[in-house]
Amino acid sequence: MRRRLFVLGAALITFVASILLVVRPASAAVGLHISGTDIVEANGQPFIMRGVNHPHVWYTGETDSFADIKALGANTVRVVLGSGQRWGPSNDVADVIDLCKRNRMICVLEVHDTTGYGEEGAAASLDQAVDYWISQKSALVGEENYVVINIGNEPIGNVDAGQWTAATVDAIGRMRANGFEHLLMVDAPNWGQDWQNVMRADAQTVLDADSHGNTVLSIHMYAVYSSASSIVSYLDDFEANGWPLVIGEFGWQFNSGEVDHDTILAEAQARGLGYLGWSWSGNTDPILDMVLNFDPNQMTTWGERIFNGPNGISSTSQEASIFGGTPPTTAPPTTAPPTTAPPTTAPPGGGACTASYRVVGQWPGGFQGDVRVTAGSSAISGWVVTWSFADGQTVNQAWNATVTNSGSNVTARNVSYNGSLGAGAGTTFGFIGSWNGTNSVPTLTCAAA
Repeated sequence: MRRRLFVLGAALITFVASILLVVRPASAAVGLHISGTDIVEANGQPFIMRGVNHPHVWYTGETDSFADIKALGANTVRVVLGSGQRWGPSNDVADVIDLCKRNRMICVLEVHDTTGYGEEGAAASLDQAVDYWISQKSALVGEENYVVINIGNEPIGNVDAGQWTAATVDAIGRMRANGFEHLLMVDAPNWGQDWQNVMRADAQTVLDADSHGNTVLSIHMYAVYSSASSIVSYLDDFEANGWPLVIGEFGWQFNSGEVDHDTILAEAQARGLGYLGWSWSGNTDPILDMVLNFDPNQMTTWGERIFNGPNGISSTSQEASIFGGTPPTTAPPTTAPPTTAPPTTAPPGGGACTASYRVVGQWPGGFQGDVRVTAGSSAISGWVVTWSFADGQTVNQAWNATVTNSGSNVTARNVSYNGSLGAGAGTTFGFIGSWNGTNSVPTLTCAAA
């Protein structure tokens, strides 16, 4: 009997030991890791991402951007890398991590070559993305406190989006089998937008595939999320199921039917979700640039909103505790960018209101314009701005105003939230226009409405 008890006891000890070897206790977490639905640091301090995407692989010389992004208050930067299948290869990972650390930001590193796989013929597979991470392992090991590995950007397109589940499970398994201890981030299919709800349906399967329990899911919110209800419904489902989530990319509502960025920012703040806006600068379509020409003194309307608007980065970002100390939530920029750049032409004086016009950015055939409306010595409850283009320019889309064209004549009226201006107060609206040959600055007239 005693022998049987001894044998049973020995077997029990062996069984428990095997469990301890397989199950990774939360206290043994390395660096940034998942606790429930939250991202926390190694010391257990919660960390909520507040940052932007930086297109490093296409602009490797723009290294000052890291300091500029930090100066506006970001605590995280998502850095675009290339595996060599389409872009790169990015063999400067160690330098990128050093730039993040020197500027006291958490580094989310992503392989962009996987974008739209299955629909985009040149795209790399998630398996190829893992090959790239393995090739860069020496630069990544030991950086678990500072680095999140986003295995592949928008890894499946709209063709056979269901393949995402198995491909993601395999990628996570390979990363762990090859010794990566980092917090892993995985993007949704459907070019990141998950409009077929594959990630929404299979989130638990993917999370369970991580032997370390250290994966966060990432949704990219663009035009599919043009209404508050679509955003809230999606986020509600993840919250109800206890699935960790970040908003890894999103744009802004520069036109009717585009992404409802105000709801994204408000919901992320209310729920404690991280967000990373797209993108700092250098877009082919500069409407998505936060600053033009990588110059923080040329901040766009989108930049103003994500950095300085309600629920924006400057008012909600908290630096990761790994950097030590308790610096201010928003570090002052080296050179403070003006809220409104000086107008190209001086506005006329007098009247109920004045308006000034400037060309924010220009490219072959197109440009971005910005108009500042300022009330006169008395408050106004509405405004209308008119002008005539002298060189055949047209306004194609606008934000913060209702703009109509009639030949060369343009009329811009306030929208519901920016018509009432106190004495001397101002507001700004912007637009994307077309031009050919000459893009002269028109004379504006402003009247109360």
